[in-house]
Amino acid sequence: MANKPVILWDWNGTLLDDADCCVAAMNTILKSRDLPLITKHYYRDIFDFPVKDYYQKLGFDFQKEAFEIPAHQFMDHYNEMVEEVTIFKEATPLLHKLQRLGYRQFILSAMEQKLLDKLTEKVGIRQYFEGIHGINNHLAAGKLETAKQLFKYLNTPPEDCLLIGDSLHDAEVAEALNIPVLLFSQGHFSLQRLQKSEKTVAQDFNTLEIFIEEKFGL
Repeated sequence: MANKPVILWDWNGTLLDDADCCVAAMNTILKSRDLPLITKHYYRDIFDFPVKDYYQKLGFDFQKEAFEIPAHQFMDHYNEMVEEVTIFKEATPLLHKLQRLGYRQFILSAMEQKLLDKLTEKVGIRQYFEGIHGINNHLAAGKLETAKQLFKYLNTPPEDCLLIGDSLHDAEVAEALNIPVLLFSQGHFSLQRLQKSEKTVAQDFNTLEIFIEEKFGL
């Protein structure tokens, strides 16, 4: 490998298996407002960025309350649960293999930085990453700007990079950076939604590894 390939990993739903946690936290605040509860299947069909739009789809009325109220309530419930959440079991062997082969790996996340640092340490994968980059607030805004700053730092040709994520927003970030994207369908977006993007979609970590091998040569 003439240039060391760079993998930008999304965190929530790509490495961290937290979709069930998000459904449980959201149902807690939906129940408190007598709004219909959601299933994981429905959640994966409607969750989106910006998250304010997702809240409106669930029935929150921001004429009656500010978006920040349920958003912070959600994060409070999520934070109570997420420390019991694990990463996908197949993630660690692949991260280890890529590191051993000389890949540069980074996390690019819409999670608040302090919580991201805490969780990556807790699940034991910090050592695989050259950098772990979250955001400075709890409202899942600013991932694209973080990505642009990171990409400037990398100073790596776009063809030597790959963004791996589980959402259509990850595809948008990759497009803004002019780098390839690989979408993972076990996270927060359903397989059907991801396939409509016409991007490459992997349904498991074995497929992720095959795609990386085809692109860069493991």
